[in-house]
Amino acid sequence: MTYTPEKAAAFFADRLAFQTDVSDVRASLSGRASLSGGAPGFVLVDSRAAAGWAQGHVPGAVHLPTAEIPARAADLLDPAVPVVTYCWGPGCNGATRAALALARLGYEVREMIGGIEYWTREGFPVRTADGTELRPADPLTAPAGTAACGC
Repeated sequence: MTYTPEKAAAFFADRLAFQTDVSDVRASLSGRASLSGGAPGFVLVDSRAAAGWAQGHVPGAVHLPTAEIPARAADLLDPAVPVVTYCWGPGCNGATRAALALARLGYEVREMIGGIEYWTREGFPVRTADGTELRPADPLTAPAGTAACGC
């Protein structure tokens, strides 16, 4: 197969259309930016099992484990509102499987790459039964001393 600049451009455009990252989601949820140009305009879905959710999740996320999507999505999600899915992190394809299940049900969906791992490692708030906690940003995953990476 020949890889042309046109094929590469189409591939990367598709990735940006179907994926987002933790920094963009955080900015959208906090009102600093948006994935669609206005208010957040999406619901964030944590697709992990109950133990992962209890360990810590993004404040405001909806808990909908991947295996429960066919049975529960219609009760929890408005089909007119786009969805962003996340799971554990880059070593897990749970958010991808959740996004696929939701797309098959007719939802407009994107995947938050990095998952809860990179959300936490970038120093964003995590909700647990004890409340909301912040951990310092990991300098290997987030810029030290600034809120944006500039990429």
